[in-house]
Amino acid sequence: MNSALKWLPLVAAIALAGCARPDGYYHDRNVDYAEARGSSPLVLPETRDSQRYRDAMPVPEAAGEFRAPDGRFRAPSPQPLGAGRAVERDFVERRDIGRDSWLVIGADPGSVWPQLEDFARTRGLGVVASDSSRGVIETQQARLSVRQGLRAGDSEVRCDQGGAPVAACLEALEQYFGARSATASSSSLAAQRLAGEERLHLTQQGEEWVVQVPLDIDRTWAELSHQLELDFTVEDRRELLERDPEAHDFLISYMTVTERNRNPLQIVFSPDVRQMHQQIRLVLESAGPDQTVLRAENASERGFSPEDQRELLERVAGLLR
Repeated sequence: MNSALKWLPLVAAIALAGCARPDGYYHDRNVDYAEARGSSPLVLPETRDSQRYRDAMPVPEAAGEFRAPDGRFRAPSPQPLGAGRAVERDFVERRDIGRDSWLVIGADPGSVWPQLEDFARTRGLGVVASDSSRGVIETQQARLSVRQGLRAGDSEVRCDQGGAPVAACLEALEQYFGARSATASSSSLAAQRLAGEERLHLTQQGEEWVVQVPLDIDRTWAELSHQLELDFTVEDRRELLERDPEAHDFLISYMTVTERNRNPLQIVFSPDVRQMHQQIRLVLESAGPDQTVLRAENASERGFSPEDQRELLERVAGLLR
């Protein structure tokens, strides 16, 4: 017995024991989740400017039930520390897939737009047309454009001529934005900001978990390739093994949550006496012009449960948010 506990009075010991019973002295907060009721939404006047009012802290939609097999509610566990943006990012980063290239800027389109206008003006590119609602600047040399990136707070900047990227222009833009900070002045790009409100969704289809990405498959592959290269670098835990831009998939080595949570008894009666990683394939599938589905498929002979699949996809989706 713990030396600190043996000095407790008998009454206190009985009280502590009571909390272990279903009808114990301590309140079970799981019940609060199950019995919670939504209140009526706030109604704004019809004369309001709808562009000025959006969800400041949007809550993602939950897929599936949070009830255990015994019917009791279980509050979902928080995402593990270390998932998501674990690597410090540069303000300007290059993305490439095939012959296509563009820049990812660590600022929202409304902040990038005035800088893109300044770039065209100071370089004397001869602006022919400028449309802030679409984020497009037509010049005599090339077409400059900015749009919402995949991750919240990111923008994608392109410089094209006849549908092909202009390498010299992208290099000049990379140097230009690299000399500036993420705290740029804002401008009105309402259409871009609204597009940025639609984010990734982790949903369940039967027993399979998938991530729905509001972006075309090529842009999604390029961003995911970059983030996996930075984050999946831990030997025997998570590693990027192969990537195929034509098939739009990745082969990774990953230690699943089932394997990480094996207890000593399970290890003793298992042929594998140490924790083992396994190969899993991350597959992107196009679901429309601006919709991509991310799947995690087992590429080994080891077990891969729906819980393992969901935990892995949560980590990968965290890299894209």
